[in-house]
Amino acid sequence: MPEPTPSPHCIVLDWGTTNFRAVLVDASATILDRIETQDGIQSVPKSGFEAALAERIAPWRAAYGLLPIYASGMIGSRNGWVEMPYVAAPAGIEDFAKAVRRVALRDGGSILFIPGLTDTAVKPFADVMRGEETQLVGFGLDRDATVVLPGTHSKWARIAQGRIASFRTFVTGEIFGIVSRHSFLSQVAKPQALPDWTAFARGLDTARDPKAASGLLSRLFSVRTGWLAGELDAGEMTDYLSGLVVGSEFREARELGWFKEGQEVGIIGAELMAEVYRRAAEAFGLKPRLGPTDAAMRGCLAIAKVAESSGRQAKAKPAAGVTS
Repeated sequence: MPEPTPSPHCIVLDWGTTNFRAVLVDASATILDRIETQDGIQSVPKSGFEAALAERIAPWRAAYGLLPIYASGMIGSRNGWVEMPYVAAPAGIEDFAKAVRRVALRDGGSILFIPGLTDTAVKPFADVMRGEETQLVGFGLDRDATVVLPGTHSKWARIAQGRIASFRTFVTGEIFGIVSRHSFLSQVAKPQALPDWTAFARGLDTARDPKAASGLLSRLFSVRTGWLAGELDAGEMTDYLSGLVVGSEFREARELGWFKEGQEVGIIGAELMAEVYRRAAEAFGLKPRLGPTDAAMRGCLAIAKVAESSGRQAKAKPAAGVTS
C-alpha cells in the first residue's frame, strides 16, 4: 500500500529585519514546504504585517485552511507586528512558554508570538536577543554547553541546568558589512564568488597573534597595509577581513571567559557561516559541534507546544494594523 501523504500541522515563521522565512510543518516536525524572501520587517509598513503574511502564505491557507502559526524573531520587536517582552535569563522552555502572546487574524486564524531573552547581568546595559533563543532551544538545553550563533549580531550563550544561563552579543557581521562595503576596502577589494580559505586563515592568524595590535580598530588597518605592502592582493582582502573580524570576536570572547582551549563549542548557523565559525573555532583550539540547521523551527515548536498544552498563552487580541 502507498504511504500516507504527510498532513500539515502548523506554520512556523522566522521573520527578521531583512528576511522572511516560513515553513510548513507536519506533526513530526518534518518540513513539507518553505517560503523564503528578502522582505524582512524593515520592508513592511507597521500596519502592513498581516496583509504581507496573508499574501505570502495564501497558497497554504487555500490548500490546508487555518493552520496554527508560530512566530519568532524581530517580528516581535518594537519595530515589528507586536512588541513582545524579554524573558530574563536564566530561562528555559517553560519560561518562554509563559510569556507567549496570541494575536487574532482577520481570516479567523491566529498567530502565537514567542518572546525574546535578556541578560540583565551584562554591563553597562542589559543584552538582548530575538530569534536566537529559539535556535538555542532547538539546539538542546539538555546538557551544559557554550554555543555561538553567527550573524549580523553574533551571540555567545551558555546553557546550564536546562536553561539559557547567560549570553553576550558581538556586532561582528555588521562591522564586516560596513568595512567591506563603505570604507577604504570597498574601493580596492575584489570579492570572489567562492571563499578564499587561505586568506581567511591569514586574517584569523592576525587576530590570534599576541604580537599584533591588541585592538580590532588597529588590526583593521592591516587590511590596507597588507595590500600596500603587496602581501595581500585585491581578491584576498575581503576574506582576510572576514578572518580578522571573526578571529577578533573569538579573541574577545576568550578574554571575557567564554571558553578555554580544548573545550567544545556549539555552532548554530546557516551552512556557510557555520563553516566560517567551525574553522575559527578550530584555529582557537576548540572542538566545534555543529547544531541542526532547523534549530530555530524546532525551538519555536518546542516552546509553542508547552504553551498550547498548558493554556498559558495570552488571550487572543486583534492584529497590529487593527488595534494592536
